[in-house]
Amino acid sequence: MKMKLLILLLLLSNSIFSQKIKESIQTKKLGTRNFTIVIPPSYENNKDKKYPLLLLLDGEYLLPPFEGTLNYGNYWDDLPEMIIVAIDQNYNEVRFDDSQFDLKGFPIEKGADFFEFIGVELIPLIEQKYRTLPFRIIAGHDTTAGFLNFYLYKDNPVFNGYISLAPEMAPAMETRVAERLSKINKPLFYYQATADGDLPEINEKATTLDKNIKAIQNPNLKYQNDAFKNTSHYSVVTKAIPNALYFIFEGYQPISMLEFQNKIVNLESGYANYLIEKYNYLENMGLQVKPRLSDFKAIEAAILKNKAFLELQPLADYADKKYPKTTLGTYHQALYFEKTGNFKKALKTYQKSFALEEVRELTKDYLMSRADALKGKEDAPEEDAPTEIIEETATDKKE
Repeated sequence: MKMKLLILLLLLSNSIFSQKIKESIQTKKLGTRNFTIVIPPSYENNKDKKYPLLLLLDGEYLLPPFEGTLNYGNYWDDLPEMIIVAIDQNYNEVRFDDSQFDLKGFPIEKGADFFEFIGVELIPLIEQKYRTLPFRIIAGHDTTAGFLNFYLYKDNPVFNGYISLAPEMAPAMETRVAERLSKINKPLFYYQATADGDLPEINEKATTLDKNIKAIQNPNLKYQNDAFKNTSHYSVVTKAIPNALYFIFEGYQPISMLEFQNKIVNLESGYANYLIEKYNYLENMGLQVKPRLSDFKAIEAAILKNKAFLELQPLADYADKKYPKTTLGTYHQALYFEKTGNFKKALKTYQKSFALEEVRELTKDYLMSRADALKGKEDAPEEDAPTEIIEETATDKKE
């Protein structure tokens, strides 16, 4: 009971500090359109930070579950904060007008106007007023889920991620989407969800599209399809949203115990590179994520467990790059010398921490105590040291 209350309070707390702004725009062809902007809690306090953009069709009812999932995931540092744009469409049959297409399966009339409105008017307005990253996701449900696929028909799609929930597809869409995805030349995320309790025509086309996409061999495409059992057309939304967001931001989460045990500790080599590639991947997505200290600790543990001590050197270099003037890189550098038997250099390196900024448990007192423990220890014989250490020691003597 206490845990449930705590989670509820956390979500409410996030909601209090998130800003919801009702906005409208006078469009060229659609008249006045209303939408809601949700600004992350950190937006006002971190003036240099930029955020991915999540655009929600059917914004009136998709906003609460998306916002709740993002708030919860962000609290645990599993999902990034995002700027959400939720477009109002659920009045006067507007969502159907917005998604209008012809018999050949292409947007027409108000559907074509709405398609153009998002790319030419709405997104530029948002990016002018708010600090956004060039990483955009679009999401929709049934009619609007089918509509969002039209953006894939363009040679250079506006969006990087697509969340299609129980899509009602236009003619030939199950073939055209797969064809377009096979030609994508930049990283793109595509997520589709269906429910076994949905209309047969929805599931038939979605199943065909799933089969067609799985036949694609395109390294730029990341794809996931979820076919939920014992689920209705409406309940699929709440089941799919967490899966979709965790799929798109799969590499964002801190290294978990499961990831450590099943992946990292079983590597034959490349432990430091695992960490570097993890955060390079996020940077390539445009996300501004500083490598977590807990992830450095996980990689260190894998190195020590496998006695791959030479990998402490690139880990130290990466720490100095991401946490300059702190004890983190110095600690790993000193540990590198200590574990490879160069105790004198380890002692001197630990002592350098006195002039550096402390990082969590890597306090100056802790590192100085490690230095004290090495006093009087003789370096390991060269024949017992790795080749790299012998060469480095020889170079030092010449200097």
